[in-house]
Amino acid sequence: MGKVIAGMTMSLDGYIDADKVNPDFEALLETASFKQMIENTGAAIMGRRVYEMANPFLWANDDYEFQTPIFVLTHTPPEKFPPGNGKLSFTFVTDGVESAVAQAKAAAGDKDVQIIGGASTIQQCLNAGLCDELQIDVMPVLLGKGLQLFEHIDTKRINLERTKVEATTSYRTSITYTVTS
Repeated sequence: MGKVIAGMTMSLDGYIDADKVNPDFEALLETASFKQMIENTGAAIMGRRVYEMANPFLWANDDYEFQTPIFVLTHTPPEKFPPGNGKLSFTFVTDGVESAVAQAKAAAGDKDVQIIGGASTIQQCLNAGLCDELQIDVMPVLLGKGLQLFEHIDTKRINLERTKVEATTSYRTSITYTVTS
């Protein structure tokens, strides 16, 4: 069975701002580690805000890196959403993070489930003990304010063991942790 992996890119001081912490995204797509991650992924989970960051009718196509079932954690499903393409599909999960992870694991089979954001979705998964790994990409930028990935984490319940550090691109450092409780 695959792992449940939460991943996020953040500034060196721990803030998340997709526009400011991903200037090397095109280079990241070409790295061996990113291609391996895509190969190992059988399903993805994202929050509603991440789903809506850009018009999903524009990004949810054959070019999107995750050509898998995508489970969107939300309180209210949208009235309209992209139809998918036979590989990429959307399921809107309204009954909590545990349900989203269970459905994604079933869809992924022996492959991994990637929790690709946002911060609240990753926080919920970590706090519920649903993550096997945490992959943090750190960018050498200081934002000084904004949304923090680890702001609402139950630090007494989550222990991390560093398993890998990699200079993924000329800017980005990727750190992988095994999550233990």
